[in-house]
Amino acid sequence: MNYLSVENLTKSFGERVIFEDLTFGIDKGEKVAIVAKNGNGKSTLLKIICGDGTEDSGRIVYRKDIRVDYLEQAENFDPEKLIFDEVLSTETVENLAILAYEKAIQNPEDTEAYEQAFEQMNATNAWDYDVKVNTVLSQLKIKDKTQAIGTLSGGQKKRVALAKILINEPDLMILDEPTNHLDLDMIEWLETYLAKSKSAIIMVTHDRYFLEVVCTTIIELEDQQIYKYNGNFSYYLEKKAERQEILQATIGKAKNLMRTELDWIRRQPKARGTKQKARVDAFAGLKETATQRVNKDELEIRVQMSRLGSKIIELHKLGKWFDDKKIINHLDYGFKRGEKLGIVGANGTGKSTFLNMLVGTEEPSKGKISVGDTVVMGYYHQSGANFKSGKKMLEVITDIAEFIPLDKGKRMSAAQFLEKFLFPRSMHYMDVDKLSGGEKKRLYLMTILMKNPNFLILDEPTNDLDIFILGVLEDYLLQFEGCLIIVSHDRYFLDKLVDHTLYFKGEGEVKDIIGNYTAYRKFLKEEVSETRKQEKAEKEKAKEAAVVVKEEKKKVKLSYKEQVEFDGLEEAIEKLSVERDALMEELNSGALSGDEASVKAMRLSDIGREIEEKELRWLELAEFA
Repeated sequence: MNYLSVENLTKSFGERVIFEDLTFGIDKGEKVAIVAKNGNGKSTLLKIICGDGTEDSGRIVYRKDIRVDYLEQAENFDPEKLIFDEVLSTETVENLAILAYEKAIQNPEDTEAYEQAFEQMNATNAWDYDVKVNTVLSQLKIKDKTQAIGTLSGGQKKRVALAKILINEPDLMILDEPTNHLDLDMIEWLETYLAKSKSAIIMVTHDRYFLEVVCTTIIELEDQQIYKYNGNFSYYLEKKAERQEILQATIGKAKNLMRTELDWIRRQPKARGTKQKARVDAFAGLKETATQRVNKDELEIRVQMSRLGSKIIELHKLGKWFDDKKIINHLDYGFKRGEKLGIVGANGTGKSTFLNMLVGTEEPSKGKISVGDTVVMGYYHQSGANFKSGKKMLEVITDIAEFIPLDKGKRMSAAQFLEKFLFPRSMHYMDVDKLSGGEKKRLYLMTILMKNPNFLILDEPTNDLDIFILGVLEDYLLQFEGCLIIVSHDRYFLDKLVDHTLYFKGEGEVKDIIGNYTAYRKFLKEEVSETRKQEKAEKEKAKEAAVVVKEEKKKVKLSYKEQVEFDGLEEAIEKLSVERDALMEELNSGALSGDEASVKAMRLSDIGREIEEKELRWLELAEFA
């Protein structure tokens, strides 16, 4: 069943053609990602699909009566509106019932309104829906539902917009960078949620694991046209490589044949016969094929790295706190040559503070940071560079150096260096103000690397970079011989590059985990499992202590009915505990759909109450058993 048809769509900006005569469709339940290099029209295409009317020609056709929601890069909310009112602003019977019920709870003295709201919740079967609403808000760490939207940060507003779409569960979701402003836990939960969702999805994202798990179709925009791949991200990479190999082989054959034909053309007088004319015409087509090139842009970065001595950076009993909040407590660490370190942890646990201490912009509260004499620091801030307004791109580079030293004693002009970073000469005199977000990040990275650092710190370097640039950057960093520190929410990036990970747990605790992001997630799962074992052991200990107390007390015989009840309580509690642990495992796995998670969350709550009641009754009867 077709939900959306894009027919002969064309879009230009001035003389620059972004895409031309695009035609494709989205079917029911299909999950489509649009991939392209930055500037090739991904977000533009989404906006046109959403009906902004900026297309030059073509049309967008939606199936009649389907519900469509669009997650934009920037949201326009009423700042006075409360979060809860906004996420439930779509007028459905469930949303109206929940809003009335929440209002009634806030005014308990109005018993009539409460009774009406309670009846409405029952009549619309909104209780399960309410659990779903609260589950989505909880997973996206939206804690205060009564907070005014005007008090939120940009990232928090983006999460509110995402929550609203997930709760509404439209027939078609259009998502522009849905993982932006989400931490790693949120991203993993979201990808599982969307993979299980019945909604059709069309999205733009640079998160490659997200593409792998969620998407069933990849549409690539390249050279103003589309290539459709019916599979996930790994399937797309495989088939694109095959397409490029075939194209390369075709071009190679055409070039060889063209040499023969060219020699023939040059030896002939002006074509007079039909056969000669046909051969000349065929040569023209052959020439077009032979002069094609496979679009394999390469970001060759071979900047000379400053020599790194035996002593790099050493941390001695490092501590940092703000008032009563501990960031780091007694950290000892020594960096080694060639080390590639990932840093992970929830927001507010001290990752950026740690980086600032390394570069000297933040003083430790205790301890010492000892930096080797040969260390040349390069620090890529996630906030990006503040380029002077009106500066030309080439000026930004030449202000640092006219020539850039390369390895093996070679050097490169500033203009050549820009070209290696995929900035053609036609862009060199463009104002930096006119660059896209991704282009500014790429230029900023250039200014860091051309200073020849041997200790490189990258704080969220993948933001605003497309998957093609990311792949090239990863290849360079794999060859980087100095020390590398990466703070990133890009799981694919961390898995590919780092060899061990510092996990900022909070409360000043920092764990050193051998391995990449996947190793870190394994560590977390093992830690949760160990915590559950300890909790179970403590409960068993408490029960044993209760038995001892019981035996010390004067025994009063239980009635037959009470004895039967007492004998069955332990078994009942054990069964409920097993069920609870299994439910928690399922909910934490992220494998459940929204509806399934809601039902299981309600059951988990009921089990908790049942266990508590039975344990209290057991303790009561145990005194006399």
